[in-house]
Amino acid sequence: MENTFDNLTHILTSTQRPARTRYSALLLRLVESLATGIAIGVGVAVGRVLAG
Repeated sequence: MENTFDNLTHILTSTQRPARTRYSALLLRLVESLATGIAIGVGVAVGRVLAG
């Protein structure tokens, strides 16, 4: 039980990662989704133009 509290104390007092590191993965995922959406939209638009 004591070991659990020591680990919890260590986790709570350890240095936090900077916000840039924390949100960079989320930002990268949002940019990937946006790029995929744009690519799909352009593909559909080209297909509609070619279909007449």
